[in-house]
Amino acid sequence: MSRISRISRATLAVLALALATVTSACGDAGGLRGAGPTATAVSPARLWPELPAASSPAWDYGEAETETVKGVTAPGDDIHKVDPVAVVRAEIARHADTYTADGSPYTGTATRMAACGRKGGSGGGTGACPVLKAYYRDLTGDGRDDMALGFRLLPGNGTAVRVYTFQRHRLVQIMANDDAVTAVQLAGRAVIIRSPSQIPGYEYRTQWTWDADQKAMLLTRDEFLRTGEPQRLTPPLPASSASAR
Repeated sequence: MSRISRISRATLAVLALALATVTSACGDAGGLRGAGPTATAVSPARLWPELPAASSPAWDYGEAETETVKGVTAPGDDIHKVDPVAVVRAEIARHADTYTADGSPYTGTATRMAACGRKGGSGGGTGACPVLKAYYRDLTGDGRDDMALGFRLLPGNGTAVRVYTFQRHRLVQIMANDDAVTAVQLAGRAVIIRSPSQIPGYEYRTQWTWDADQKAMLLTRDEFLRTGEPQRLTPPLPASSASAR
């Protein structure tokens, strides 16, 4: 018997033994098991079919509202070279009724903008400047970074969340949301905003996603979610008296 034949037969024997071992293992606890009875699917029941169809939305969520930022450009449409403070100042100038006019709700934001640009006065949101750190990610899917920007809405506790991109060499705001915010996250090409609820243990969570047809980020998910067990305040124990000591 040649050496090649011996190697071939030895190899076949090892493969046969391994196959037999795997086959014998298929019949033990690793097999399929029933998951129990399955609930019967029930089709949705339409309520009040006689109601006339609504002709307009009840609330305006700001879908597909975009705005060109005038006076702010960047070499080569590189959004990393855009000054976030300049972008916020452009919004304040464009919307005087919101920031600078008598009785406007966010006069504190406009007042505190004077501190932006000073040493230690901008970027983190902890100093006098209301502009927060900018973040960059491709949210539109065109292979170029876009800018997610936030700034405090003062004198209240709200936060403005904005997203900007370049379209035809113009800086365009493609998303705007003002709310009380506990967290903002970037997940893939979506912006997720978490907001507090008056019910302990729950929060609001909205998701904004780029829509190529509308050329804007649309509100694609609006949820009211449980975040954990409601916190119950424990009454303080009475202080120990002098006699107890």
